[in-house]
Amino acid sequence: MASKHESRWNPWLLLLVLPFVGLCFPQLYNRETPTLWGIPFFYAYQFVWVFLATLLLGIVYFKTKES
Repeated sequence: MASKHESRWNPWLLLLVLPFVGLCFPQLYNRETPTLWGIPFFYAYQFVWVFLATLLLGIVYFKTKES
């Protein structure tokens, strides 16, 4: 008997790795310049990832939910 919620591999889940990789190495973005509207790059970079991660989560959700 098959489980109702059996695990299945879905390539859309790989999109969830992008925010992790993008923020995993702070030595790449740990600097003050350039600034974005007076905000140091370090904070602006992380703030942009908040929106990108939300977008990616939405895409993965709609592509993987079962009808």
